[in-house]
Parts: sequence; C-alpha cells; structure tokens
Amino acid sequence: MSERTWKAAFGEVRRAAAKNKLTTGVIAVAVIASFALIAWAGTSSSAAKPAAKPAAAGFSVPFLGQAGVDSSRLSLASYAGKPLIVNFFASWCSPCKTETPLLARFYRTEHGKVALVGLDENDQVASALKFIGADGVTYPVGWDPQVTVASAYNVSLLPQTFFLDARHRIVFRTFGAVTSADLSKGIALATGRSS
Repeated sequence: MSERTWKAAFGEVRRAAAKNKLTTGVIAVAVIASFALIAWAGTSSSAAKPAAKPAAAGFSVPFLGQAGVDSSRLSLASYAGKPLIVNFFASWCSPCKTETPLLARFYRTEHGKVALVGLDENDQVASALKFIGADGVTYPVGWDPQVTVASAYNVSLLPQTFFLDARHRIVFRTFGAVTSADLSKGIALATGRSS
C-alpha cells in the first residue's frame, strides 16, 4: 500500500473509534495489520531467494569447417571451467546476418576474455559454409542440422545467444541479434567482472 493509502486507512480507524464503534476500529486495524504482514512476508521471501541459474545442456556435435562437416566434435565439455558464449544461428536467418560480423570481430579482437562457439541449426552444409566464410568467422562452429542442441536449450527462433559462467550455468540470454551492449553485459555476468 502507498503511504497515502495507509494514512487513509488509519484515518478511517480513528473516525470509527471516535464514533464509539470501537469493535469496527479494532477489526479494521487487525485487517490492515494482516495485509501489511502478508505484503512484508511476500516481498522479503522473494528478495531473500535469488533465482537459481540453470545449468546449460551438454552437447557434442560435429565441427563445421572450411572443408565441410568434420569428424571431430565440438562439445560443451571441452570448455570445462571456462566461461562460454553459445550462439545459435543459421545461414537463412536474417537477424543472424546482422550479428555474425559483430561476433566474428569480437572473436578476433577479444576472445581471450571468454570463449565463443556457434551452432549452425537446420541448415544446408554449402549454405552454412558460404555464410561463415563471407563473414570471416574464425570461432569454432558446430553442425546441428536436426536442431538437437537448440531443442535442449529451448531455442525456437534464431538467433539466440547464451552466456555461460565457468560452471556452465546460464547467466544471460539474448533473443534476436546480439549487440555490443549484450556482449559486454553477458561477458561481465559470465566472468563475474564488470565490463
């Protein structure tokens, strides 16, 4: 309740008591006190328990390299103990075309802060290779044509980017094309350092 509402409620109690309706006043005070206690308990319990950071789903998919799909694997486990950015994209996705050059530049200049992997979803190999080649992608890209990993991360629209801390808990998620501001915020949360 706002301060004005509390004042009005106490004013009503005083008026009721003044009219010799003490019982009504006592009941009103009890009701107001009950609502105040419920409101206080609700806000203090939700503030006391921060939301748990969900664990990222493990994955292991073939690499998508210059020669096509590679027999080696890109896995979450290979980044154990390291913060990681996981970007879900596809060559046919318009917003992906906006964000991929930014991610490629980021990786070339600042990948020492946090690792970055791309996961190409529901795509054709030739289209995917042309896409990552045109944007100068040098970060590792995994091939997930059956959207298995995307499904495990509840990705229904592309692009989406997940920022994982060193324990591979999801600390930040973006929907749509990632921005420089998203990268700064996600990296700060993933590494525990301010940007």
